[in-house]
Amino acid sequence: MTARGRRMKWAGFALVAAFGVYAAAQMVGSRSQSEARAATPPAIAVTTELGQSGLPVPRFVSLKNQRVNVRRGPSQAHPVAWQFQRAGLPVEITREFENWRMIRDAEGEEGWVFHSLLSGARTAVVAPWDRDMQLRPLRDEPRQGADEVARVEPRVVVRIERCDGLWCEVEAGGYSGWMQQAELWGVYAGERL
Repeated sequence: MTARGRRMKWAGFALVAAFGVYAAAQMVGSRSQSEARAATPPAIAVTTELGQSGLPVPRFVSLKNQRVNVRRGPSQAHPVAWQFQRAGLPVEITREFENWRMIRDAEGEEGWVFHSLLSGARTAVVAPWDRDMQLRPLRDEPRQGADEVARVEPRVVVRIERCDGLWCEVEAGGYSGWMQQAELWGVYAGERL
């Protein structure tokens, strides 16, 4: 796939508060919907190997800059496969080579990014695999049946505050609350933060 013709609009950043307040914004990616792979369900870390950086591989990080070129190989000599156009998107580092990181996004696409374009700040995408766009509850406590603070649309990016292995405390659009960890791409099943 070439960089040309790879445009994708991530549909909607939306939160619906319990009082009916709806906040929306749009995040822009760079691949067409027809070319993008289906989003994958929550990842499970299968290894605890250390990469060349001394950090575990695989691991989740986020994009540091507004625009990040993703290359076909681990050097600037390799062509740009596509460009992310939003800071804060979660990606999974799956390999390391010198100062380059092979990353995977929520849709399963992979490529190489220079390490300084990545941040250790943890974010997640809400249920990117849900094509029905069912709203997910943001709860005031980490338990089923707790009061809803808001409802979150799939593909919204949330900032992770902490996770207990089953639930994550997250923030998005000015709302804070708890979401089931299994509803998030950007944190491993059972991972504690």
